[in-house]
Amino acid sequence: MTPRELIAELTALSKAEKAEVVERLAQEIGDSWPGIEKTPGVVGGVACVVRTRIAVWVLEGYRRAGWCEAKILANYPTLRAADLVHAWGYVDTHRQEIDEATRQNEAA
Repeated sequence: MTPRELIAELTALSKAEKAEVVERLAQEIGDSWPGIEKTPGVVGGVACVVRTRIAVWVLEGYRRAGWCEAKILANYPTLRAADLVHAWGYVDTHRQEIDEATRQNEAA
């Protein structure tokens, strides 16, 4: 199957089916995620947007609070729209990790 054919197949999937595909791909890729990095000693080693010290759990917290992407980008001028795409993908495939980081920081 060519990439073009695969893309055509993926667009026909439901959101739930797409999420399942993303989860499967994330498992195969491992802990590596485009646009997201974990660096020991930086922000406690949690997942952050590359080139920044902005934790993914922080961005997800704003999204859960009802902030639109435009508001997040306006408040973080170093971020690009693509960074948010990467962050949301990471959140979708690492939900437990993000929820735990949120709980830990709320308790602190």
